[in-house]
Amino acid sequence: MTATERFTRPPARYTEASLVKKLEELGIGRPSTYAPTISKIMEDGRGYVVRESRDGLERPFRVLHLQDGQISKQEQTEMTGATKNRLFPTDMGMVVVDFLMEHFRDIMDYGFTAGIEKQFDDIADGKEKWVEMLGDFYEPFHATVEETLENADRATGERILGKDPESGRTLLVRMSRLGKPVVQIGKPEELEEGEKPKFANLRPGQSIETLELNEALELFELPKTLGEYEGQEVSVGLGRFGPYVRHGDTFISIPRGEDVMEVDLDRALELIREKRKADAPIGTYKGQPITKGKGRFGPFLKWNDLYVNIPRRIDFDAVTLEQAHELIEAKVEKEANRYIHRWENEGISVENGRWGPYIRFKRKNIKIPKVNGEKVTSETATELTLEQVKAMIEAEVPDAFGKKGKKMKDKG
Repeated sequence: MTATERFTRPPARYTEASLVKKLEELGIGRPSTYAPTISKIMEDGRGYVVRESRDGLERPFRVLHLQDGQISKQEQTEMTGATKNRLFPTDMGMVVVDFLMEHFRDIMDYGFTAGIEKQFDDIADGKEKWVEMLGDFYEPFHATVEETLENADRATGERILGKDPESGRTLLVRMSRLGKPVVQIGKPEELEEGEKPKFANLRPGQSIETLELNEALELFELPKTLGEYEGQEVSVGLGRFGPYVRHGDTFISIPRGEDVMEVDLDRALELIREKRKADAPIGTYKGQPITKGKGRFGPFLKWNDLYVNIPRRIDFDAVTLEQAHELIEAKVEKEANRYIHRWENEGISVENGRWGPYIRFKRKNIKIPKVNGEKVTSETATELTLEQVKAMIEAEVPDAFGKKGKKMKDKG
């Protein structure tokens, strides 16, 4: 007789297709809203969900044999958890959901969302008045939003992992103000006056929910010096955008899937040489070198501190000097026609837009009101002064040049 240890399998992770099927079953959304909804939660700016393929982990299991009244035990292993192109919630996504479940439980209920969809159908069929429906929803919802802004603590997903053996202070993991998961040594009440906690970024694949104490302590070994190359220090570390190799003042991203703790000096030098080869100028334009690279928003050319996106129709690896010149010339012409005024020290500009000139203040676009009863055109916008533009900004953003009020309390 043989008895084999088995483990229950967790529910399968969603793909985009299986998530749409689940939304249909719950009566949430419509065919026209499924794709935008899923795209929205996966946007880089939000980062609530990622689509990834993940390698499985080796897991031991036991096999017991009963023969002739004797029991023998055998240890074996199996691979578990391997997935391909599945949707995973990020730490940010889980913290946001926990916050919404705590403060907006009714809104987060599947039945509530499906009910709203039915009300929309009733409005379309003339069975319900949209004004009353919006009033019934928005008034209590607005009150909840105001109460939450006033009284809720900022969600951080904090987990205490234990004590730092070196300092004896609390070691915890949480979301930072920048929306990145970090490990922290020292709570505010444990620190001396003027002292700050120690922080370390999580490695790719690590999560606030599953990080263990020994894994967290390893993170404080970074940045780690590997040696020297050409008289400059070579090290590895973790930054806002993931693991990196540093050589002097140059940072090189470590490819996805590589463990930063496993990168040695030989591998670091290989990455440094690859970076130099990739960054070598592909030519010049008006005496200035043209280089190419890949950033958060895709492949680009760089010339004279100007970044030029490379369109999909052009092969990044085979871009020619002629193509580069055409792209740069088009960008230079566009930039020349873009700005009417530009006050860089103030973070303010007046720019030409599709529907006429507008004000750009930091990341906000502000419509230019009429001046002396006349609509402002590209020609008349040249006469606007900085003081006039600031007044227009303050009319739309009253605290634009003052101190921002605190909207939400921050835990620790």
